[in-house]
Amino acid sequence: MENYNKVMQRTQWWRDARFGMFIHFGAYAVPARGEWVKSNERLTTEQYQKYVDAFYPADFDAKKWAKIAKAAGMKYAVLTAKHHDGFCMFDSKLTDYKISTRFDGRDVVREFLDAFRAEGLKVGLYYSLIDWHHPDYPNVGNHPQRGDKEYARRNFTWDNYLKYMHGQVEELVRDYGRIDIIWFDYSFDEYQGEKWKAKELVAMVRKYQPGIIIDNRLTINEGTKTSGRIVTEFGDFETPEQGIPDEGLKDKYGNPIPWETCLTLNNNWGYHEFDKNWKSPEIIIHSLVNCVSKNGNLLLNVGPDARGNIPDESIRILKEVGKWMEKNSESIYGCGASTLAKPEWGRFTQKGNVLYAHWMYPNIGAINIKGLGENVSGVYLLSTGAELPSEKSWWGNNEAGNFFVNVNSPVYMTFPLPDLTDTVIKIVLK
Repeated sequence: MENYNKVMQRTQWWRDARFGMFIHFGAYAVPARGEWVKSNERLTTEQYQKYVDAFYPADFDAKKWAKIAKAAGMKYAVLTAKHHDGFCMFDSKLTDYKISTRFDGRDVVREFLDAFRAEGLKVGLYYSLIDWHHPDYPNVGNHPQRGDKEYARRNFTWDNYLKYMHGQVEELVRDYGRIDIIWFDYSFDEYQGEKWKAKELVAMVRKYQPGIIIDNRLTINEGTKTSGRIVTEFGDFETPEQGIPDEGLKDKYGNPIPWETCLTLNNNWGYHEFDKNWKSPEIIIHSLVNCVSKNGNLLLNVGPDARGNIPDESIRILKEVGKWMEKNSESIYGCGASTLAKPEWGRFTQKGNVLYAHWMYPNIGAINIKGLGENVSGVYLLSTGAELPSEKSWWGNNEAGNFFVNVNSPVYMTFPLPDLTDTVIKIVLK
């Protein structure tokens, strides 16, 4: 329980923030077929090198990225410092396989950190535990040379790889100022926990960054499983990917635990030229509310192209999300689950004695928020502050606990919702 309390204290700011930006940016943007292109197409290091050589993100402007994130209502951001291909987006002293050797000495990670901090956002770094480029990382799991018997006969010295991996993490947490989040990725099969020397790694990270929060992927991620999750000393929050749990996540003792769904705007994390399967602003807003209504966060991804530009469609979607957040972020920041059951017309979020009814699906007449009864001191349209009409009975329905609310008078009529994506009603409880 002591560790649980420490986790809840460490993650308090993050749980209040609720909405962040994930950025997958690396040499894989050059082939423009997603960040797993090296594995998916089983490319050798020699075959992949042409993409690394061509990677020169001339348009990269971290300040522009930070403004886009802030305008969307995001409170923190996480950048890939190194993805599975092993190519580093920071000036690591342990390798030449890095952006600074081919981008006029520029350090993308440092520029990202400086720009996002300047906009008032918390900052995090993603670091891949896996490295398909390092000579001492074996061809296991989804390695591009998996199944290559000749490759498997090489002499891999695991301790050499661990020394390299731990050394790079130390560079990031020691040399780049305050880091709020470190996002490790990922564990599989026997490659988990102490295989990574996780206890030593976490201790080192916390030595340099005592207040940092760490994701759960030093062990096996359990996806959207909602209860009985195995929580270890190696991580502070759970990371369902490309899905939202049916309810808030809990440990084996039934305690709610911090979690964050990471989600792509299309179907790829890294830039993919032909992936046009974009999620609408409405889907993103509903997903954010869905997460918060279950005590979760949303980490929403963008994949800049090889020149360093966030795709136009990503920007368009984020602008629309930002417009909604500008009027309704009070129902997101610092909010969490309500004790009320999920209604068929939308969702609830709550902060202290203020309940937020997210009316997402138009229906006939008013909505009935059962159970409130006499326990209400005011009802308002969040986006304008206008007071809204309410009644305790409607067309003969006068059951105890009824609380009918509408966006106009009389309550029993049907009116267009002010915001067809999500009209938020603020209900102040006594």
